[in-house]
Amino acid sequence: MATNNSAGQLTERVAFEQKGSAPDGYGGTTTAFAEQFTCRAGFQHLRGGEAVQAARLQGQHTLIIRVRASSLTKAVTGDWRVRDTRKRTVYAIKDVELETNRMFISFTCQSGVAG
Repeated sequence: MATNNSAGQLTERVAFEQKGSAPDGYGGTTTAFAEQFTCRAGFQHLRGGEAVQAARLQGQHTLIIRVRASSLTKAVTGDWRVRDTRKRTVYAIKDVELETNRMFISFTCQSGVAG
């Protein structure tokens, strides 16, 4: 059985997207998110707490997305977003935390918010 600190818990696949700008064809630019990379991830759905329950009333879902630390995942900041590649749910990144073992990074994310 996999422990909490093992890659065996990474059963989901997510794509990390960064906001960029591109020409719109009319002399201006448009901003859109572009996929930078995909990786395996583990989801921990948050259940309690006032902030979590208040978010649910607004149709938002808060969870922690846990991935292996790498040069790609360490470059992710709060202005990126995460997309669940299976369910196509998009999550705004609210917080980024390198875990104490330095093998994993935890992203506190929320669906149902403007990214």
